[in-house]
Amino acid sequence: MMGRNITLAMGNGGEENYLLLQKIFKHLKNEYLEKAEDGTPLPPLTTPIFTTDSFTISPLFFKGGDIGKLAVAGATNDLAMMGAEPKFLSLSFLIEEGFGLRDFEKVLKSIKKECEINGAKVVTGDTKVLPQGSCDKLFINVSAVGERVKNYSQENIQEGDLILVSGDIGRHGSAIFIAREGIELESELESDCKSLFPIVKELFEIEGVKALRDATRGGVSAVLNEWAKEREVCIELEESKIPISDEVRGVCEILGFEPLILANEGTFLAAVSPESAPRVLEVLQKFNPNAQIIGEVTKSYPRRVVLISEWGTRRFLDMPTGEILPRIC
Repeated sequence: MMGRNITLAMGNGGEENYLLLQKIFKHLKNEYLEKAEDGTPLPPLTTPIFTTDSFTISPLFFKGGDIGKLAVAGATNDLAMMGAEPKFLSLSFLIEEGFGLRDFEKVLKSIKKECEINGAKVVTGDTKVLPQGSCDKLFINVSAVGERVKNYSQENIQEGDLILVSGDIGRHGSAIFIAREGIELESELESDCKSLFPIVKELFEIEGVKALRDATRGGVSAVLNEWAKEREVCIELEESKIPISDEVRGVCEILGFEPLILANEGTFLAAVSPESAPRVLEVLQKFNPNAQIIGEVTKSYPRRVVLISEWGTRRFLDMPTGEILPRIC
């Protein structure tokens, strides 16, 4: 019989460990996990894409999601940004002794739901229980394999391409900060945490999509600066067109944050040909009416990102530096 909390014995490879694994299998059961062997044979893929990520967010549960939803969405979003359909996941837990079983089951339910959204299956994994104080409640590592459908890559970006954002920015970073600090707001600000493959799948039908990138740590600023440096181009942004909610803007004004460097977990940037931009925008706005065309790729200032104000003044948007907000994902 299992108690209310996870114990060190549940990581010892014996009866208690078996019972914990059965709880995991109950939520994530499929034909691959049922084999319960040291490795999982997978069917052949024509163009496999592989990614891995670890998640250490604090707090584990936040408005708009939890570490389970974040872990699966985060890993599968990386595949989607490469033009791949998520297929298989590995899932590894590092659990602190004393972590509540009820909370662990909540995380498992979120993982199951996000897997279903992506059409992906957990096919292997690992569970370790660490002594109290060795980790903060729960860490998750996810590795993911997908089948590439489109060749989305920053290598495709060229002068004349337009830059789109799939929704309003900075929600995840703002939501995590106010949850962590216990700040009370009159409005209900939620993280944008979500799986992006259902959106990207519709973009597969449109030619002229060059590159996609989810704006996670470092936000919009980090992604665009990376693109500009890698392609030796300039990315010019119309500041007034960048969608920022009143709630996020308010948090940033109070605390001195820059919305463009705050993390997102369900918002991405797209570089597309001018001819394709209207159709891409139509798809994005179907999922989020705040999606917008925000800029253009030029040769004005190679390797730099430029913000153009509504009055026509220009300033550089630099790559984020220093400790922005730790334990964000």
